[in-house]
Amino acid sequence: MSDSSAYERLSATLARIGHGEDASEYHGALCGALCVTKPDEIDLLRLIEHDEQAAPNDAETRRALVELRRETVEALQDSEMAFDLLLPDDEVALVPRVRALVSWCEGFLYGFASRPGLDLERLTEDAREIVRDLTEFTQAAVGEEDDPDIEETAYAELVEYVRVGAQLLYMELHPRPTLDPAQSQHLH
Repeated sequence: MSDSSAYERLSATLARIGHGEDASEYHGALCGALCVTKPDEIDLLRLIEHDEQAAPNDAETRRALVELRRETVEALQDSEMAFDLLLPDDEVALVPRVRALVSWCEGFLYGFASRPGLDLERLTEDAREIVRDLTEFTQAAVGEEDDPDIEETAYAELVEYVRVGAQLLYMELHPRPTLDPAQSQHLH
């Protein structure tokens, strides 16, 4: 479901700058920010900083985050819907995976709201519904007495919805240019 090696690499990268447990939140914030901001305008070292500490300027970390940004933009632009969330491996217990999905959604909303003056009313109704749903998903939890198989299925469906929803938001805010047949040049 998720690229666990990319998740582990991001976790290790973030641990170098003191954010070892924020990989899902970071990736969500990056994706949300990419929806509303040009990639080069995102401060990758301060993306999820919640305090005023100076962000470390570690060249290896910066390179890894720039590469993650590049890969994420490519995935979000992929017409085959190859984009994936960075979440813990499916072998990890369900509760930490659900927490990571909640963090991803929180991060996405944080990054999405990072552009001053973003007017949600200018989005399509479907896009506004995705934003509302992501907001609701920040409250997701696993019930102690719930059937584990049903919970696993529900988790997988949520991940898929979030994955597709995030990519659809990106595509709506970054429409691909279409060829205007009136402007095309035909050789005769």
